[in-house]
Order: sequence, then C-alpha cells, then structure tokens
Amino acid sequence: QLQASGGGSVQAGDSLRLSCVASGRTFSDFSTGWFRQAPGKEREFVATISMTGRTTYYSDSVEGRFTISRDNAKNTVYLQMNRLKREDTAVYYCAARAYATSTEDNEYDYWGQGTQVTVSS
Repeated sequence: QLQASGGGSVQAGDSLRLSCVASGRTFSDFSTGWFRQAPGKEREFVATISMTGRTTYYSDSVEGRFTISRDNAKNTVYLQMNRLKREDTAVYYCAARAYATSTEDNEYDYWGQGTQVTVSS
C-alpha cells in the first residue's frame, strides 16, 4: 500500500515536497516512481528511482527542477519540486514495481491515491 501526501496550492516559482509512504512489503525490493495526470490529459511519467536509490530518471519537462529520493529505513520516497510552473499542475501519483525501474506506468504494480498540486501564476 502506498500513501502519497504533500500536495497543495502554490505560486509559480515555489517549491513543494511530495512524500509517499509504503507499507506491507519490503520497500527496498521495489523501484518507485512518480507520475502525474493533468485535467484532460493522459497520465505521464515524472521520475523514477531504483531500489537502492543510486539510479534515477526524469522526464525532460522536470529534469533539473525536480529531485526524486528515497529513505528505505522510513519506507518513503520523496519528490522535491522546485521552480514550479503552471504546467506542473496535476494529480501526482506514486507507484512501485518489483526490482527494475521503468518509465512506463503500465509496468507498475502498486499505486498510491494521488495528491493534487496546483500552481498558479
């Protein structure tokens, strides 16, 4: 089970940190990812991190502004979002899959409930 939190309404240029706490499984056996879905659009990949945290991938739209990290001792994955833009407005979902990372949402087995991020200018 995954529980995402940390969303909110902010101004463009502000920062937010999303958290996703996992329970029920050995967290370090899972790669995790963040995806987002804006109104009227398909869900898209944002970032992913390997089981150990050594490998990360980002979408081009967030590269350099967002940072994904994890703390396996706390069963938690984070998404630090800096220099937020209006186009970052979406519901953000965390997801987990066993072992290897992926940028494809259909390869993830477990999903959190989503947390809303709204960026206004």
